[in-house]
Amino acid sequence: MSEISRRQAIGTLAAGAGAMGFGSVALSREALGWNDQTQSYELPPLPYAPNALAPHIDEQTMLIHHGKHHAGYVRGLNNALDQLHKCRADNNAAEIQHWERQLSFHAGGHINHTLFWSGMAPEGKGGGGRPTGALANQIERDFGTFDRMLWQFKAAAKSVEGSGWGWLVWEPLGQRLLITQMENQQKMMFAGAVPLLGVDVWEHAYYLRYQNRRADYLDAFTSVINWPEVGRRFDRARG
Repeated sequence: MSEISRRQAIGTLAAGAGAMGFGSVALSREALGWNDQTQSYELPPLPYAPNALAPHIDEQTMLIHHGKHHAGYVRGLNNALDQLHKCRADNNAAEIQHWERQLSFHAGGHINHTLFWSGMAPEGKGGGGRPTGALANQIERDFGTFDRMLWQFKAAAKSVEGSGWGWLVWEPLGQRLLITQMENQQKMMFAGAVPLLGVDVWEHAYYLRYQNRRADYLDAFTSVINWPEVGRRFDRARG
């Protein structure tokens, strides 16, 4: 077996662990910004212009959210991987717990945001409207109607305590859709849940335009949901 560099090995494991802990997210190493040359993660570009989601999500928020906050999770992920390598090299068990927590937090932040950006699209160019096909049928089976699902999704996201996310997920054992809350970037999500649609309700995601009006932000978010992409994720999750 050929020798694999430490960064490639732990980088691949990090992406795999993040994906496995959150179900099959179907994100490639390329989508997550893995660079084979530098053997580290880089911030992936937005899939559209920073002003493309306006007026629902303004350009300045997008620039800060992507270029500052998401970039910070990428840096934190790389640093946690480096520090865990150093702990192994130094046989330093005392700091393992701290850096494992950092790995979970920053890897979660990176994966969540990568899914978040591609889960949105400009209104009228994939964003907004309603799901179709198999996803629409599953929503009706599990929630009664699309409107009831959306009501629960927004209610769950609005009531997240502090910072976190609202998620529509596929639960493979029960073969059903569920709506969950997430605290911070990684807490409260159950193992095996496959993320289909996530909304970021950390204040940096909406405060410039909506201040403390989280409900208004969530109403606006529905106008840019990329239902075709969510449908593709659903199809992959079901196998």
